[in-house]
Amino acid sequence: MKNIIIIILIAFSSAIIFSVNGCVASDKVKAKSGIQLWSENCMRCHNTPSPNTFSPEQWETVGMHMQSRALLTNDERDKIVKFLQQN
Repeated sequence: MKNIIIIILIAFSSAIIFSVNGCVASDKVKAKSGIQLWSENCMRCHNTPSPNTFSPEQWETVGMHMQSRALLTNDERDKIVKFLQQN
């Protein structure tokens, strides 16, 4: 019985560690610019929209919506939206 509890605790601890590490963006991803993230992420599912398709305010809304669909971090979303708003 004691061994089973130890095995369960180890499995649970491992699951927590792996899930937390999986949520942290790598340095390679953090170094990417907004245009890189835009071209890599938006083209996965549809044609890349032109930056002048929407107003800066509309890009904020689109960014929030697409963040959950494309599984973007807040930083990635912010970089993409900033790029789209400036162009």
